[in-house]
Amino acid sequence: MLADDTIRTALRTAWHLQPDGCTPLDGGTAGSAGSVVAGGRRYVAALVPAVDRARFEAGLAAAEHLARQGHDAGAPVRAADGALCVPVGDRLLALLEYVPGRPLDGADPVDQQWWGDRLGAAHRALAGFHHAGLPAWHGLRSDAPHLAVAAWLGPAVARAVHAMTKLQVTDRLTVGTLHGDPRPAAFRLDPDTGRIGLVSWGSVLSGPLVYDLAAAVRHAGGPERARELLAAYTATGAVPVAEIEGSLDTMLRFCWAAEADACARVLTGCTAAEVDPAAVERGRAGLDQARAALLG
Repeated sequence: MLADDTIRTALRTAWHLQPDGCTPLDGGTAGSAGSVVAGGRRYVAALVPAVDRARFEAGLAAAEHLARQGHDAGAPVRAADGALCVPVGDRLLALLEYVPGRPLDGADPVDQQWWGDRLGAAHRALAGFHHAGLPAWHGLRSDAPHLAVAAWLGPAVARAVHAMTKLQVTDRLTVGTLHGDPRPAAFRLDPDTGRIGLVSWGSVLSGPLVYDLAAAVRHAGGPERARELLAAYTATGAVPVAEIEGSLDTMLRFCWAAEADACARVLTGCTAAEVDPAAVERGRAGLDQARAALLG
C-alpha cells in the first residue's frame, strides 16, 4: 500500500471525504487494498499500477454494472468529477463499496451451492456488458521463456493450448464477461442478511464462461469435490448443460496450465537482487500442484 497520508490526501481531494485512516487488507483486487472509514461508512481503497488502467477500469465498470442490477459486487464510488479511479503517483486509486461478510468455505456443500449460484447469476447479469478494456481471456504460449523453469512445463502447456484450440473449433462455447478468479475468498456471505456478494473484479476478462466455472472447480479440488458447486451453477442456466459436460475437463486442464504459467512467471521474476521468499514458496507449491494435475 501507499503511505496512509498519501491515500488520505487523495480521498480528500478526489472524493471530498475525510477518512479516519487506511488499514491494509489481505486479498482484494489485482493489486493492493485497504479498509477506509469515512463519515461512519466503511469503504475499500484499491490500488493497481497505472499501466493496468484499461483492465482496472473494465473491472470497476463490471462491478458497477452488477450493482445496478442489485448484486453486491464492491462497486466503485465515483470520484467527485465522475471518474472511476484517479492517478496517485505511478498507481491508480479507486474507492469501492464495502461488502460485509465472511468468505465462502470451498469444502462446505452448502457454501458450494451459494458459490455456483452466485457465479452463474453474475454471468447472466453481465450478458451484454462491453468495455474496451476487457482483455482476451488467455495469451498462453508454450514457447514463452519463463516456462523453461521446469522441463515438463512447456510441453504440458502446449498440450493444454492445443486441446483448448481444438475445443473452440469443434464446439460453440458461450462467451461473456468473466470474473477471472472466482475463488471462495472472492465471495462474501453476510450472516446478518443472508446476502452473498462477489467482489475483487481486478482480474476481469472476456472469454468462455466455462473458464470461470473451471477455475472455481479447480479451487474446490476438482469435479469430484465440486459436485454441489457444479449443480448450482448448472441450475442458473448461464451455460447449457451439454456445453458444461463436453468442455469442463478440457477447460480445467487449461486452467491448471494457466496457473502453472503464472507460477513460472513469479519464479523467474524473483531475481537474485530482489527475492520475495514467500512468493517463491507459493510459486513452487503452485507449480507442484499444477504438475500433479497436468501430468497425473
